[in-house]
Amino acid sequence: MFAFGYALVPFYEKFCEVTGINNLLQPDVLVQETQVDTSRWITVELDANTRGLPWQFKPLQSSVRIHPGEPVNVMYEITNNSDREINGQAIPSYSPRSLERYLRKFECFCFTRQVLKPNEVRQMPVQFVIEPGIPADINTVTISYTFFELPGGTKAINEK
Repeated sequence: MFAFGYALVPFYEKFCEVTGINNLLQPDVLVQETQVDTSRWITVELDANTRGLPWQFKPLQSSVRIHPGEPVNVMYEITNNSDREINGQAIPSYSPRSLERYLRKFECFCFTRQVLKPNEVRQMPVQFVIEPGIPADINTVTISYTFFELPGGTKAINEK
């Protein structure tokens, strides 16, 4: 099971490259002309998981209520509960799947490898906007991150 979890990160990289969705791990460009749609609300549920890591990982708030087009800042906290330095990479996933067309991330810990020293605690920001063009029938979305361990010295998914 550990080997399978270990293999998921490079498999995900190749899958993103083949399907053209590699931008999930790249920052988006901030579009200044985005209009905020104050006529509706979207609840963004935040989720955090680890696979095969002795880390505790959680959002500092379980959800945020936003207007489409409104820039948002949320914080996650991660703790290395081991006595060794560990390299990890977070992989994002979204629900509904169509959210990735409307979600623009400007800052995210998922863009780079994270190296945590033994017992280190770190707070990490995510800055994003959900574009006003998101369908009107979508009122709740979920942004989830799963951390996987990277072998020491291995490049992160978006590093070439």
